[in-house]
Amino acid sequence: MSTARPLSGEPAIDVADLRRTYRTTTGTLRRHRLEIEAVRGVTLRVEPGELFGLLGPNGAGKTTIIRVLCTLLLPTSGQVRVLGMDVVERPRDVRRQIGYVFGGDRGLYDRLSALDNLRYFADLYALEPRMQRKRINEVLDLVGLQGRGTERVEGFSRGMRQRLHLARGLLHDPPVLFFDEPTIGVDPVGAREVRQVVADLARAGKTILLTTHYMFEADSLCDRIAVIAQGQIVAEGTPQQLKAGVTARTVVEIEAYGVPEQTVARIRELPEVEAVTIEVRDQAQLLTVQASEGSQLTGRLLQLLEGVRVERIAAREPTLEDAYVALVTAG
Repeated sequence: MSTARPLSGEPAIDVADLRRTYRTTTGTLRRHRLEIEAVRGVTLRVEPGELFGLLGPNGAGKTTIIRVLCTLLLPTSGQVRVLGMDVVERPRDVRRQIGYVFGGDRGLYDRLSALDNLRYFADLYALEPRMQRKRINEVLDLVGLQGRGTERVEGFSRGMRQRLHLARGLLHDPPVLFFDEPTIGVDPVGAREVRQVVADLARAGKTILLTTHYMFEADSLCDRIAVIAQGQIVAEGTPQQLKAGVTARTVVEIEAYGVPEQTVARIRELPEVEAVTIEVRDQAQLLTVQASEGSQLTGRLLQLLEGVRVERIAAREPTLEDAYVALVTAG
């Protein structure tokens, strides 16, 4: 079992001025080389036993950062350490101390049973044969799959597959865990079970770096959060600290049908409006409007929405999602 811990006072994860550049080409007839800077000078520290959230839109650099930390990608520049070990100089030592769990269906062998999957990965992790059966039973019990080990993975639900992903990442009992969108595509019941396992691991003292698109998940689980946009950290703090940045705002939700694009543009042009997001739910549109506190926003919005079928309009308290939207859309 893994017993490595950082030296006293040293962070479990230490990233200093990390940059990662990809080289690609574009064009059909005449190819042009491009350099894309996916991560641009990211610095962060995760303390031992901390559950740290990394939030950001698609393409912001979250998965790139995790893959560098897991030694799957080399950094272009900067210094990255896990438990005091440089991921470039000591990749094998780092891999022995980390677990990587990602969302989706990849990474499992459908025609094998859960037990056979875990036996295979236990061999890759170099677990001693005499320890394998005991440890496999422990992780199956931990993720709620005890009694299902002999079943083929092809018959597993999405939630069961994700719990098996968790079991795989925990086989060698690593002190540091990376969860890359672990509940993506999982039904609400399965997602709740996965979140419970993550919370239990944090209470057991594991150091966890979590990426997610679900703000309520980050709000309920994380000790601290960093928000990344366009490859850079734009804010960092506890969920309460991030929410405090938008408490001086009015948030109005509008559920309506057939809101014209020009009407949305006019709402965005209001001097007190700071952010507008639109979510489509079935045939309805849910507009979330953030504005400076004290503005008489509801009446002005109803004037702009004249002739539009409005089902509901209501003001509410700002949430972590509101803080996130304000941060990633700034500028």
